[in-house]
Amino acid sequence: MFSIDLAEGAQLFPLEARHAEEFFAHIERGREFIGQYVGFPDRSPDVDAARAFLAKYAVKAGEDGARFFGIRLDGTLVGGVLFPNFDADGGNCEIGCWLEPAAAGRGLITKACRVLIDYAFGERGMHRVEWHAATGNKKSLAVAERLGMTREGVMRENYLHRGVRQDTEVWSILAHEWAAARTS
Repeated sequence: MFSIDLAEGAQLFPLEARHAEEFFAHIERGREFIGQYVGFPDRSPDVDAARAFLAKYAVKAGEDGARFFGIRLDGTLVGGVLFPNFDADGGNCEIGCWLEPAAAGRGLITKACRVLIDYAFGERGMHRVEWHAATGNKKSLAVAERLGMTREGVMRENYLHRGVRQDTEVWSILAHEWAAARTS
């Protein structure tokens, strides 16, 4: 298995079905915090459900689609980043993230997202990377801004989460914008 160092003691790695127990323990530690805006904690009520969830992403990755990556800090899974949508033929993808409270404020998500964006543009030839976040998720929106993305607009009440309709902000960055920002 490969991993990419993000910072001292922090690594990014492919999160697979074989990590289900570790993933479930992580979700349990941060279930309410993570689940405020992200749906998968509600779909992972036990280890078997967590395994099935991760296995679905393995199938999608095998089809050159969505991908799921974990972030370990000092050997403990504390969050991750993902491509919930990955359209290589169309040249568009979306990235997202989650993190448990103990790991917040260390820049791990921003660093991990930079790895994914570099991969999307540099290795896969994507044209556009999107970021979707609930308007109330200020920390997520701050990451999009730190990544140099442009806020394009709001999809009003488009996402039903825990019985409440949420607005979603859409941000993006284009390949030429990313390249210009990386060279300046």
